[in-house]
Amino acid sequence: MAWCTFWQNLKAKIHTHEKLTELAIVESMLQVRQKQKNFHSLSFATIAGSGAHGAIVHYKPETSTNRPLGMNELLLIDSGAQYFEGTTDITRTLIIGKPTQEMIFHYTLVLKGHSAIARAIFPKGTTGAQLDILARNALWQHKLDYAHGTGHGVGSFLSVHEGPQRISKLGHAPLHPGMILSNEPGYYLEGHYGIRLENLIYVKEIDKGWYGFENLTLVPFDKNLIGWDMLTSEEIQWVNDYHTLIRDTLKDDALLKDLI
Repeated sequence: MAWCTFWQNLKAKIHTHEKLTELAIVESMLQVRQKQKNFHSLSFATIAGSGAHGAIVHYKPETSTNRPLGMNELLLIDSGAQYFEGTTDITRTLIIGKPTQEMIFHYTLVLKGHSAIARAIFPKGTTGAQLDILARNALWQHKLDYAHGTGHGVGSFLSVHEGPQRISKLGHAPLHPGMILSNEPGYYLEGHYGIRLENLIYVKEIDKGWYGFENLTLVPFDKNLIGWDMLTSEEIQWVNDYHTLIRDTLKDDALLKDLI
């Protein structure tokens, strides 16, 4: 709900040509979260990287680096909070204006990797290192990659990065039902923009000895950045099913109307 409210507020401000900066984005997200029931605090400092700043993986805007949002640029926002129900960590990449074909191409490659993790079915004893390649395969086909893990463990009211579970080349702990991880492949074009798509996922048993993931995050993907012709029928079905889940779960939220 916080993300959808923030996103609609952002669209309204852009429509009225309000001048926005990275720090204004950070403050806007905080204000939305503070109005939510059972909000306690942020789970980490919000990342808001506009344009080239989005290509800096651990970028955090400060007064000295605060950049205005530019038209036809990508905006990467990584934000999470501590609620009494649990801890969140969500990243979305949005287009301010109109995207280039290159932006759509790179975004869709990342989305394909995100979908591959979300749809994975794997046997008991599988580690995060064994799944990591699923998120990178579409990028690797074009000799592209990202220099961070695909997912980290998440604790409730503890550290937002918490092991032993992780999806990365170094993730050697077996995944067990009940574990929560992030699913966050990305791509970063230095000097231009960054793309990252992050949901939290829950390991569950889907058959005896076989596991899969359940999405815990309900935030749409930016439909203006999806290259549908790049997706397989299975990937299209997954995106549509995910957006349908969001509609069904948040059906009373009028804010979804323009986002999906």
